[in-house]
Amino acid sequence: MMTDEELEALLTDLESDRVERKESLSDSAAGKIRQAVCAMANDLPDHRQPGVIFVGEKDSGGGSGLAITDQLLQNLAAMRSDGTILPFPVLIVSKKVLSGRTLAVVEVHPSDSPPVRVDGRVWIRVGPRRATATAEEERRLNEKRRARDLPHDLHPLRHASLRDLDLNLFRTTCLPAAVAPEVLEENNRSLEQQLASLRFVTPETIPVPTVVGMLVLGMTPTHFIPGAYVQFLRLNGTDLADGLVDEKKILGPLPDAIRRLEEVFTANIHMAIDLHSSPLEIRRPDYPMAALQQLARNAIMHRDYDTSHAPVLVYWFADRIEIHNPGGPFGHVTRENFGQPGITDYRNPNLAEAMKSLGFVQRFGVGIRMARKAMLENGNPEIEFDVRPNHVMSTLRRRP
Repeated sequence: MMTDEELEALLTDLESDRVERKESLSDSAAGKIRQAVCAMANDLPDHRQPGVIFVGEKDSGGGSGLAITDQLLQNLAAMRSDGTILPFPVLIVSKKVLSGRTLAVVEVHPSDSPPVRVDGRVWIRVGPRRATATAEEERRLNEKRRARDLPHDLHPLRHASLRDLDLNLFRTTCLPAAVAPEVLEENNRSLEQQLASLRFVTPETIPVPTVVGMLVLGMTPTHFIPGAYVQFLRLNGTDLADGLVDEKKILGPLPDAIRRLEEVFTANIHMAIDLHSSPLEIRRPDYPMAALQQLARNAIMHRDYDTSHAPVLVYWFADRIEIHNPGGPFGHVTRENFGQPGITDYRNPNLAEAMKSLGFVQRFGVGIRMARKAMLENGNPEIEFDVRPNHVMSTLRRRP
């Protein structure tokens, strides 16, 4: 339970979106209290702290003089399990004396299984008021639930089989990269057991590929995960409407796709030769390869493979490169702390592990920092990030 000091601080904060005030428990007020419970349980702003409903308090502040009886407290507590709010919210009802007035206090804890509904409607907090959730907001709540459950990259693909995986790639590349040589030498496990140990298939009698298994080893991953590719466009100007110079759709299992994407980067980087500022010839690219590698791999690792069928997009303009990731901040990462040192979380933790084993990630949580450093050392402007709830665009400006 929250302390009286914490409750008093919320009581006096008229702007907080974690607070609802109700003067009474009339029939109309009871419906709005249920909506408030639902919205706080959904915790769309991701406060990860309880919301509080003060009953007996005016919207503008100050007590309404409502008598806080045992019956009123029982009626509030009954809202938890009367079947109107589903799944059942976690709430604590108590009688408190705060700032010299007696109130009924309802603490609502964030749900582990959002979205929570009242009579089939999903309610959320939008600043200091309630609103019904849009389809996109419901999608974000669904993703929050998955963040607490089995990661999406471990979900089984029931329509796929081992025939859809490149098992030679597994034997020659993935298995040696992930398992120590001495372990492999004494390893008597079957191929299915080896695949399951790296979570590329389910640990079942008849195993099926997981999402991460299909992404890393799939012959044609897009047959099962439609957005699992990178679309590259080279434009002749500074706008998408300008002439198209080159277009590539980069498909296939992850090791091959990343290698081909980086070959495309290398072919498009322009190398300037400086013969004047030093006795030695200086070659400097218009974009550092290290920055492109880090940001493209970051997009592949962190994108949303579940609810988005969009690919990772790379637009190479005359003056800049845009890398579009169809997956917004996840878990501990928010729009406000995106890119800050030490702040990281993984929508696809098993894909991240596989990419690290394969050498596409040196250390977790430093990709953006490495990209920024590479741009700075090459003389490029600072990387720009446009962070949205379900999309991140990284913009790299050409070196002057």
